[in-house]
Amino acid sequence: MRGRRRAPGAPLAQRDGIDPVRVRLPEDPEGRWGSVGEHLLARFGGAIGAERVAAMLSEGRFVGAEGAAVRGDEPYTAGRYLWFHRDFAAEEPVPFPVGVVYRDAHLVVADKPHFLATTPRGRHITETAVARLRRELGLPALQPAHRLDRLTAGLVLLVVRPEERGAYQTLFRDRLVRKEYEAVAPYDPELVLPRTVRSRIVKERGVLAAREEPGEANSESRVELVEHRGPLGRYRLLPATGRTHQLRVHMNALGVPIVHDPLYPVVAAETLPEDFSRPLQLLARVLEFTDPVSGEPRRFESGLRLSAWPEK
Repeated sequence: MRGRRRAPGAPLAQRDGIDPVRVRLPEDPEGRWGSVGEHLLARFGGAIGAERVAAMLSEGRFVGAEGAAVRGDEPYTAGRYLWFHRDFAAEEPVPFPVGVVYRDAHLVVADKPHFLATTPRGRHITETAVARLRRELGLPALQPAHRLDRLTAGLVLLVVRPEERGAYQTLFRDRLVRKEYEAVAPYDPELVLPRTVRSRIVKERGVLAAREEPGEANSESRVELVEHRGPLGRYRLLPATGRTHQLRVHMNALGVPIVHDPLYPVVAAETLPEDFSRPLQLLARVLEFTDPVSGEPRRFESGLRLSAWPEK
């Protein structure tokens, strides 16, 4: 049985650090589409409107493998590849830079600021760490090996060469990366620390906050108190697993929710523009692992500090 032929490379360059969308025209045994335009209207008209699809065709926004604009009246050919750039909605700029802690021919280790998403998704596309670094460093093939929550600041590991990305992703999948976080949260003298917290965390699609429920634990975090000043403490958090919002959920369960957390213990009403003066006080401080490409031990530390815990 013959496999599907490999898709050709994109004939369009990135725009604002974002790859073009690739479309493969599917088989059409019922003969529903006599032309390329009819298929594109059926495929995208419901999302962006038939008039917008027609306008994009007339503007030459859809191109074929050679980079030439595709006309709407061209005969439909199943298996053909097309590319186009989406229209990006306006995004509120995150007014903080993305730092670079380390860079070589294989890796970029970035210091992501609070409020900046790691990867393009949902309403955050061009205002993401990946898109920014592609533009700023001139590395269009740059890809993340893992993701860091949008509201959390700190270290993100990105891979320069696409063929090496799988090796670094496997490190995170197999829990071969030691991750150390720092948080500022209320200080409770009655809370016995250090301790290891294990629970079952469930995060439903479309629901902002995760929740704990009875059952076999799927998450584990070690919580240590480093120091305290009056009503606040500085904590070292060592996650053994990587569930969504895990550290935030576990700190909340201990009765010391992280300062400025908009979801735990209570989901706050989402407001735009965001209040950049109240960042979640959670920082991905350290990444340690054995490099799967070079075999070298690696240790990276963030240069950022949490605003609720200024240096004395």
